[in-house]
Amino acid sequence: MNQANQDIFDRMRAGELLRLDDPQYPKVLEIVSRTIRLSAELNTATDVDQVRERLSDIIGTQLDQSTTVFPPFYTNFGRFIRIGNNVFINHACSFLDMGGITIEDDVLIGPKVNLITENHPVDPTTRKALILKPIVVKRNAWIGAGATILPGVTIGENAIVAAGAVVAKDVPANTVVGGVPARFIKTIE
Repeated sequence: MNQANQDIFDRMRAGELLRLDDPQYPKVLEIVSRTIRLSAELNTATDVDQVRERLSDIIGTQLDQSTTVFPPFYTNFGRFIRIGNNVFINHACSFLDMGGITIEDDVLIGPKVNLITENHPVDPTTRKALILKPIVVKRNAWIGAGATILPGVTIGENAIVAAGAVVAKDVPANTVVGGVPARFIKTIE
């Protein structure tokens, strides 16, 4: 199939460069507009059940009752977020998910955490395009307050990301990382 004929969402999931002049880009803008509207409803919800319901609408998948998200919660797209069971997401988190975000079961995410799956080319002639790479947070990981996880990173099972860390590389399972840029601190035994 010709690349121009491939669905833009399939190309986004494949990590292809997303150009704003792509003939299918209006399909992305439709999702973004819908997400902006639904996010306003999510962030004025009066209880965790309403928040869960609104976020389920945004991501297109029903969140399990064991998962709790505290508003405000921010996302620019929403459709490429997958959240497991028994997940806790604290206040004021931002998920830029055009590259895909997967959060497995039993994950803890502190307040003001940023999960960023989008970047831009260095070349000024293509800088407005988006480079999309997924983020995966494995089972039982804990991301501390104010941490930022950058495109393409996997946080391993049981790993801990210290508060304020900026994570640009994969975090192995059962380890603690911290700092800017994040570095190995210790193994969890």
